Amino acid sequence: MTGRGAAPGRLSVGSWVLYDLANTVFALGVIGLYFPDWLASVGQRDSALALVEAAAGAIVVFVAPWAGARSDVRGTRVPTLMVTTVVAVAATSLLASGPVVISLILLGVALVAFNVGSVVYDALLVDVSTPANRGRISGRGVGVGYLGSFVGLGLGLITLDVLGWSYAATFAVLALAFLILALPAFFFIDERDGHDDAPLPGMRDVVSRLVASWRLASTYDGVVRFLVGRFLYTDAINTLIGGFLTIFVTRELGLDREFVTALLAVAITAAIFGALGAGRLVERLGPMRVLRMVLVLWMMAIGAGVAAAVTGRPGLAWAIGPLGGVALGATWTADRVVMTRVSPPRHLGEFYGLYATVGRFATILGPLTWALIVDALGLGRRLAMGALIGFVAMGWWVLRRVDDSERAWPVADLPLAGDRGH
Repeated sequence: MTGRGAAPGRLSVGSWVLYDLANTVFALGVIGLYFPDWLASVGQRDSALALVEAAAGAIVVFVAPWAGARSDVRGTRVPTLMVTTVVAVAATSLLASGPVVISLILLGVALVAFNVGSVVYDALLVDVSTPANRGRISGRGVGVGYLGSFVGLGLGLITLDVLGWSYAATFAVLALAFLILALPAFFFIDERDGHDDAPLPGMRDVVSRLVASWRLASTYDGVVRFLVGRFLYTDAINTLIGGFLTIFVTRELGLDREFVTALLAVAITAAIFGALGAGRLVERLGPMRVLRMVLVLWMMAIGAGVAAAVTGRPGLAWAIGPLGGVALGATWTADRVVMTRVSPPRHLGEFYGLYATVGRFATILGPLTWALIVDALGLGRRLAMGALIGFVAMGWWVLRRVDDSERAWPVADLPLAGDRGH
């Protein structure tokens, strides 16, 4: 651990950034591409994946704040990151190697571990940055993380298409890549000193702790309002990147998979530049101002898709790639810096648990909203895309009153031994 006043070292920062890349290998390689492909190859319906993701999300809603609070009390987060990563890697390595139901259960375990680990990982941002460079460090993490999309895609192409290996072998390779890229974070991230004297919260305290966390968050100006706004715009974003953009482009615009692949490649590239550029803008303009600008960009990107469908000009869909990609990278760069601004250092891990909670609720409710509009009400995908614009617009409106200026936190809101980032 690094003591009070010590500057974050390059190895510590680099290890934190590299973990973001490891995360994305799993997120895109397993969840975004190859596990859904495997399910289709064995004749499973989309609802199988949807139910697993919904169940995992419901578990994370309760477990994430508890895990974050325990890391706050201990004053260290890397051990939790190690455990959750190893669990996710182990479960991923066994996918497609047995009955389908077992693989679905293993995926659920991996998703829970992956998302709980993300809570403590995000909270480690204050340990690898200072208020002066936090936007840049966050942007590097997101930008480098998107390179993991290419890594995950490339590993799958090599194992499946070039070498002709099975899906089971592909998942094992992706799991190994996740672990290797995560290892530096286990050993080289320097954390702040100190721990709280409060007792560690137990699993029996999960529900009460969740309620208590929301009550505690409501006593700090801007925290709950930011989380509500985050729920609204994340609802739209997670729905798009969760597969519904692909459905819209292929089924509503009539474009083929080659077009979708090219569009995703453009979007990923744009996301890298969006994340890195947003990091510097965050430091110049403030994270909330940048975030609200980015939400306008999201509305333009989604609107381009709707316009392509309404006008019968599918070429307009090309705007979704660069606009949506830049917006995606910039969103995650800015919004987790906002979280560090409005949250007291002593409760940062706990509040990042709430941050993850609203993201998981959005992951559950967003696709259900799409299904309600398209399938239950029969109103079509264009209106569903319009609803997503509405969610982003409401998020923009809610966030307009969030103050993200630097706080002079009282001693009671600081970690016992101080925090070099504050």
